Amino acid sequence: MDVFEAIAEPSRREVLDLLAERERPAGELVEHLHRLTQPAVSRHLRILREVGLVDVRPEGQKRIYALRADRLMEIENWISRYRKYWPRHLDALEQHLADNPEEPPHDRT
Repeated sequence: MDVFEAIAEPSRREVLDLLAERERPAGELVEHLHRLTQPAVSRHLRILREVGLVDVRPEGQKRIYALRADRLMEIENWISRYRKYWPRHLDALEQHLADNPEEPPHDRT
């Protein structure tokens, strides 16, 4: 599995979001991800560790997990190739909003 496959799973992205705030013990991650079982959280942590997105260190009886943000550069490098397309779309949106100030928001249901 690579970094892209690892972050494709929403629960793993949620784990990364939590670790972006600060290092956390595994038990605290399980508490925050209460809809997941402890074995499921452990499996997600193992995958994130295997692809190098998190580090783990023992601290007494606990295992403390930390984000390895440097590994996210692989994603950043890939996305950066496509950034050149964004300003054009954002400029078009800005122009549309300027041309239609009274238009109600689009209902997507």
